[in-house]
Amino acid sequence: MKVYFDGSRPDHQEALRALWSATYPGQELHGLISDQWKEMGWQGRDPSTDFRGAGFISLENLLFFAKTFSTSFQRLLKKQGGKRAVWEYPFAVAGVNITFMIMQMLDLDASKPRTFIRSVFLQMLSENEWAFDLLYCVAFVVMDKQWLERNATYMEFNDVLKSSRAQLERELLMDDVLRIEDMPSYSLLC
Repeated sequence: MKVYFDGSRPDHQEALRALWSATYPGQELHGLISDQWKEMGWQGRDPSTDFRGAGFISLENLLFFAKTFSTSFQRLLKKQGGKRAVWEYPFAVAGVNITFMIMQMLDLDASKPRTFIRSVFLQMLSENEWAFDLLYCVAFVVMDKQWLERNATYMEFNDVLKSSRAQLERELLMDDVLRIEDMPSYSLLC
């Protein structure tokens, strides 16, 4: 599951370019190291330095979100809707953190399931290869919704992430949730 981002790999470079194109259609990217990346919420000019915690899958998650639920993706990127904080969470880095949170929640580094939630998720994954990506998209909109409900600031990001994880766990364990699409929060996506 853990593939580290490698900026020298052509497929990783292409995935970054694809993320840029999906995020800013028609806007030229001046380079894989550029101040333009800060617009998306990366910490600096080189987004590859932000993948440490979650690896390449976090880039794949952002790209899936941008392509599959572009309206929700753009709304969160542009911080549209609700009363926004003066000091918002950085979008792209939040996305990397969400991937890492999901990996921890599902105990994906373990060689065999140690938690019931992981067993539930693995069943979903066996029936839909996109289950992880879909869960990621749900997690992002849940996090943003909780962010707005709390009127959170940047310093509260980890608390919002923890409460988002708790909500995802509750929803995944509901009796009538057999697929990611059955989660109540799935309806937040558009």
